Amino acid sequence: MKHRDSAASLSSTLIRRPIRHWGWLFVGPMLLAFCVGFLYPFFRGIYLSFCRFRTTSDAVFIGLGNYSRALTDPGFVHAFWYTALFAVVSLVIINLLAFAVAYFLTQGIKGSNLFRTVFFMPNLIGGIVLGYIWSMIFDGILSKYNTSILMKTEYGFWGLIILVCWQQVGYMMIIYIAGLQAVPTDMIEAANIDGASRWQTLIRITIPNVMPSITICTFLSLSNGFKLFDQNLALTAGQPYLFAADGSQIRTTEMLALNIYNTFYSQNSVSRGVAQAKAVIFFVLVASLGLIQLFATRRKEVQQ
Repeated sequence: MKHRDSAASLSSTLIRRPIRHWGWLFVGPMLLAFCVGFLYPFFRGIYLSFCRFRTTSDAVFIGLGNYSRALTDPGFVHAFWYTALFAVVSLVIINLLAFAVAYFLTQGIKGSNLFRTVFFMPNLIGGIVLGYIWSMIFDGILSKYNTSILMKTEYGFWGLIILVCWQQVGYMMIIYIAGLQAVPTDMIEAANIDGASRWQTLIRITIPNVMPSITICTFLSLSNGFKLFDQNLALTAGQPYLFAADGSQIRTTEMLALNIYNTFYSQNSVSRGVAQAKAVIFFVLVASLGLIQLFATRRKEVQQ
């Protein structure tokens, strides 16, 4: 009996060992691709932010000069505050609309699956295509006023808000629907028995139990708002233009990602290093805001 048990344990050991070694065959390529495709460009980009260069092969280390130029660039400062305002406004509107639509579609109405599909479909369209589509729509609406969305900063701002809301509300709606369907029915029934109104049930029971979905949607809305690029490029391209006191040009509807892109491909000999420094500042900003938001909202999640 002992001999049989030892033979069984030896055979199971021999079976497990090859599995462990075979695991590296699948994990190894992924780690290699991660290092080559992400880690090396990431740290190389941080190094280049301290350099003056036209190509990566002729980079010359200059210290913090690029960061000084980036932080004193009036166009970059304007793009930061413009992007921050856009991110906050779009975050509030997107999440309010998405939650309202999700709540309505989980009330057992007829055709709810069809409505979910219709609301989600705009998310499948690329940002560049959406930008050009809405550019034609807005220009058609404003044509009777003999103006264009590119002529006034407020037109461009609210045009971007409408575009992004139309694209992202359906995606956030799906996440909220998943959260609403996970709310314990016994808690809803207990509230109804106690005589709670629909509004009290929503505030005291539904929303606290949907906090994980709110955390995810808030994070996605905030990060997407700061990282917006292709819609901004296609809809306004940063127009209209103003000139700062030092003679530099400020694109009044230009967001941070587009500002970095325009800086990198400008004709200035030091622009690429400055753009790289802006990209590092941009990464630190978005990562910090995302972590702060996750920490703040996760503390309010209800453990079921």
